[in-house]
Amino acid sequence: MTASFTYQINPGRILFGPGTLEAVADEIGGLGAKRALILSTPFQRADAQKLAGRIGSLAAGMFSEAATHTPVAVTLKAMEAFEASGADCLVALGGGSTIGLGKAIAWRNDAPQIVVATTYAGSEVTPILGQTENGIKTTVRDPKVLPEVVIYDATLTIDLPVAMSVTSGLNAMAHAVEGVYARDRNPVSSLMAVEGVRALRDALRVIVKRPDDLPARTDALYGAWLCGSVLGTVGMSLHHKLCHTLGGSFDLPHAETHAIVLPHSAAYNAPAAAAELQPLADLFSGSIGGGLHDFARSLGAPLALKDLGLKESQLDLAADLAVKNPYWNPRPIERTAVRSLLQRAWEGARPE
Repeated sequence: MTASFTYQINPGRILFGPGTLEAVADEIGGLGAKRALILSTPFQRADAQKLAGRIGSLAAGMFSEAATHTPVAVTLKAMEAFEASGADCLVALGGGSTIGLGKAIAWRNDAPQIVVATTYAGSEVTPILGQTENGIKTTVRDPKVLPEVVIYDATLTIDLPVAMSVTSGLNAMAHAVEGVYARDRNPVSSLMAVEGVRALRDALRVIVKRPDDLPARTDALYGAWLCGSVLGTVGMSLHHKLCHTLGGSFDLPHAETHAIVLPHSAAYNAPAAAAELQPLADLFSGSIGGGLHDFARSLGAPLALKDLGLKESQLDLAADLAVKNPYWNPRPIERTAVRSLLQRAWEGARPE
């Protein structure tokens, strides 16, 4: 018998498939807007300029200073650019950093958002904003944060470097892994989680060999959308708390940190959530922690936090911060066990 559950579906318009970038201008009009501020990172500024040229007079201007972990100082600067440009909506072109900036602006002024996703972040379909100030990363859940329109055009991901594709995809998988044992999980989100991980697993195996394989890139975006949708509908646990701590307090890169921590956080929770994790473990030779680690290694993903610049002497503080105000987790959050988890992740050891 299916257990009782609550499932709240987030509103949103999804345009999926090669060529959907052409719809940006129409989607601006569909929102009742007339002038869009285009957001990007410095790395993707040239792509943002091309998009501005594509939509012509609908482009109010560009802000290309989006940064990882969504620093509040950058957001305030972007707010000034939004006001000065006379924009009435946002178009975020990029991955998690740019999407996060758009969300941070919208949370403050309720501007409608269009996201053109170029990585596998998944955050484009969530009402969750993570932002950093004074070395602390905090999260906000608010309907104003959820983008109104998301465009998934796999042709825009062809040039995404393989290394970034891998870590971005593993980051998306982390949302799904935590989703299957979430306190507020439901049958629909769990189905999406397993299918999303399967799609990303299969797609990433192809992408590392043939980066320009459009069907694989399309499947990876499909998987990222599903995993992001899980993140947007159920709560997250220890894994995300660890990554928020490592990113916000130690300035570690977002996707790479998720990729490294995921096998260890999954292994930590496996004893308490074996049944929920079993469908995912089956995708990785029956072992969720070891299987994810072996999969990441096969893709050439980073495996050790020390390689991201974290010092072993910082692990005690990281453990202290991670167990402070903990998220709900299926296994009790024990400081000694978390410290051991971080040690193995720092070394790059295979989870037991």
